[in-house]
Amino acid sequence: MNNTTVFFRYGIRAALVVVTALLCYASIASTSAQNSAQSSRRTSPEGSITGQWIIEMKPGTDSAYVSINRRSERGHHSSSSDFRRDSLRGLSDAQASSNGTAVSFQIVREAGTFNCEGWFKNGQGSGTFTFAPNPGFAAEMRSLGYDRIDQETQFSMALHDIGVRFVRELGSLGYDHLSTDNLFAMRIHGAGPEFIRAMKAEGYDQIPVDNLVAMRIHGVRPEFINEMKSLGYDHPPIDQLVAMRIHGVSTEFVKGLVDSGYERPSLDQLVAMRIHGVKNEFINGLKELGYDHVPIDQLVAMRIHGVSTEFVKDVKALGYDHVSTDQLVAMRIHGVSTAFIQKMKSRGFNDASIDQLIDMKIHGMDK
Repeated sequence: MNNTTVFFRYGIRAALVVVTALLCYASIASTSAQNSAQSSRRTSPEGSITGQWIIEMKPGTDSAYVSINRRSERGHHSSSSDFRRDSLRGLSDAQASSNGTAVSFQIVREAGTFNCEGWFKNGQGSGTFTFAPNPGFAAEMRSLGYDRIDQETQFSMALHDIGVRFVRELGSLGYDHLSTDNLFAMRIHGAGPEFIRAMKAEGYDQIPVDNLVAMRIHGVRPEFINEMKSLGYDHPPIDQLVAMRIHGVSTEFVKGLVDSGYERPSLDQLVAMRIHGVKNEFINGLKELGYDHVPIDQLVAMRIHGVSTEFVKDVKALGYDHVSTDQLVAMRIHGVSTAFIQKMKSRGFNDASIDQLIDMKIHGMDK
């Protein structure tokens, strides 16, 4: 997989944010700022990398939301994330909060520097940048085994803040000789050294890179692992942790099951319940209708075949108070609706049992 594929896969969401923000902020740029940006592009060295930046200051904090965006023949490159304000070198708080002023500042990364010019007003700004590669960066990366760092790759590494320190720290944790694709995926999704150490503290050591990235994408956090442990699920396999988060198995859901008398369902059962829509509300509703502690496989079957609490209520209202869960499922499978039951009653089958009604439906007696 080449870098273009990686950027497309992991950058599209940030790209949409940037494009939307550009439209929102376009009105704040004055004519003088536009002229300055145009002049900057005219005087940029041939072949230099340029693009747009957007910044929104976060009131009451020391951070700012920064988006950097560029289109090239190799694809759409973008990054949006929180920055410390002091990392925006040369941009003062007074300029950022002004009623409108031209600005010039730098964003410095190991791989190179973004020289930015533009306009700021009331905590929001936009403009253009020219990227100045760090001339020694490619040689340092080459010493670590990365010998294909061209200008475009170096720009992308600066964009996502991938540098020598990041690579060395990963190496110290046992993740050395990674591909550049892995480096980008880990940085973009936050599966870096801090997350690796947190997982190691939970007993998960040397997790494959693909699994680390999947855990971050789907929200497997140390807090979730600890909460599940407190509920009796100690050290679940990584693939099950990811499946749980994908399908919405929350600790609140598990606690609700415990309150309803289900002590420690298996992880596979928890996932199956969530996939098929078995919610705590469904279980509580069945209990109110006289179906207490229905086995989990039957709860799943009921939801698969569309047995709702409303359906059970309607069946009871027609005089069927003691219908088993298996019969309820069979009714839905074979299309025995309340309308069908009423039709059969109108034809004189007032005392027909549920099994008889199912048999009648199978044999087309409603036609």
